[in-house]
Amino acid sequence: LYDREGDVHYDTISAFIKSLRGSDPDAAVYWLARMLAAGEDPRFIARRMVVHAAEDVGMADPMALVVATAAAQAVEFVGLPEARIPMTEAAIYIATAPKSNSVVEAIGSAMGDVEAVRAEPVPRHLRDSSHSLAAARLGHGKGYKYAHNYPGHFVDQQYLPDNVRDRVYYQPSESGFEKEIRRRLLAWWKGIKRYAFPKS
Repeated sequence: LYDREGDVHYDTISAFIKSLRGSDPDAAVYWLARMLAAGEDPRFIARRMVVHAAEDVGMADPMALVVATAAAQAVEFVGLPEARIPMTEAAIYIATAPKSNSVVEAIGSAMGDVEAVRAEPVPRHLRDSSHSLAAARLGHGKGYKYAHNYPGHFVDQQYLPDNVRDRVYYQPSESGFEKEIRRRLLAWWKGIKRYAFPKS
């Protein structure tokens, strides 16, 4: 029996999530149907899809998060039984989208540094200079290069504190749209940032 507080609840959502991650839309729809038929809270399922759209698809297809969020909104706006249709659409979209976990790895790496490395002050050129005294007396914003004043709206400039200036938290894969993101980053930061060999 399906128990919303017991092992079957957790096992079924686990099977659903792993089917999404594993790119099997048929299995994803099946486990979704099992949960809905058992009376699982559709908001719980929708929340998991929003998370996994970002965690397992991420920048390989940023629309996955939009579709999942729209399905979550449909659950609130429409309710069951009709909400099962946009929920199914989202499940199929996530399952069939190209996959990348670079987003979750990026924030994990950055959080690791935030916890382990001494937090240095914000570099002076990045500090708020909207207040005239801050700019005039403290030099806030001095030396800042406004990206839109440069060709391609990009300028080589340090945006991290000195003690983590060489860190590369976001390592784009070559999956889906992320391949284009990787191409851009390699062009912009050539010889400056070191990007790992991509996972395809």
